[in-house]
Amino acid sequence: MASSWIIPRATKDGGKRYRVLYRLEGRHSKTRYAGSFPSMREARIRQRWVDGELAALRVPDLRTLSTAKPAPTIRTLAARWRASRLDVAAGTAQTYKVNLERLLPRVGTVPAAELTAERVAELVVELTDAGLSRESTRKTLSTLAQVLDHAGIQPNPVRDPRVKLPRRERREVNPPTAAHVEAVCRLLPTRYRLPLLVLDASGMRVGELEALTWGDVDEPRRRWRVSAASSKTGAARWVNPPPVLFEAVTALVARDDRTPERRVFQGFGADRFRTALTRACTAAAVPMFSPHDLRHRRVSLLHLGGMPWARIGELVGHGDLVTTARVYTHVVADEAELDYAKVLG
Repeated sequence: MASSWIIPRATKDGGKRYRVLYRLEGRHSKTRYAGSFPSMREARIRQRWVDGELAALRVPDLRTLSTAKPAPTIRTLAARWRASRLDVAAGTAQTYKVNLERLLPRVGTVPAAELTAERVAELVVELTDAGLSRESTRKTLSTLAQVLDHAGIQPNPVRDPRVKLPRRERREVNPPTAAHVEAVCRLLPTRYRLPLLVLDASGMRVGELEALTWGDVDEPRRRWRVSAASSKTGAARWVNPPPVLFEAVTALVARDDRTPERRVFQGFGADRFRTALTRACTAAAVPMFSPHDLRHRRVSLLHLGGMPWARIGELVGHGDLVTTARVYTHVVADEAELDYAKVLG
């Protein structure tokens, strides 16, 4: 029976080389040479090629390797895939870019056809050891899976059941109280106070607020639109903020200076806002909360107020009512609403 194996050999300088050998038949047949390599990984790649040739009932011919076209690497396929993604929003494209910046230094030079489930599992360990969260690791692997799907690599090693993510440590969300939000608001830089109150009152996602333009604002009806392009679900919706907040927002820019494409909150960035919010929570000595925790707070308050699930889902832009009921409702520490006029004053 044909077989192949690897033998380590010591070199004169004290190092090691790994020789790939094989037989066309049983032990009585001649041992044949298939190459020598400085690393076990390279030797295994050659061994897999030899095994493939033997399985196809061919005699491995090393001469074909020197003339064969090099297999595309993960880096090459990733570039082709990114160029093809004309369908995604700018925010999604940026997420893909960040994910690839994590992937390519680790597996960019690996030929796509040689990426195994075992190597992907090692990649998960590397990302986890680098401090990446479980969710960020999952999204990074999803990007790699899409790259391989686009290239037609089947079976896709990223989707192999042997590839496991770290155990999920669920964070119990405790939405902030009205007193916590008010205390933090007073310690935030001035430019972030109104965005904080709008997020608390509306349950908008911070990315939706960042993308809000004057073209989305319907001043006669005192509302604004979350566009389909900025909505996570891809569906537009209307937001009706409290009158005092709507007036504060429209007072930011004079009517003559508003253009449809101009951002309502000029200079507002989600990442900088998160950093400022963390610092303000520490300074105010209140439990840490994120912009998304304000969304949890709003949904919980709407539920406690007796609003039907379907209506809550419409207001905050959920595509699945089960998500609204299972994830976004909590036992809040108090049911108080903020006095927005007082905080702004």
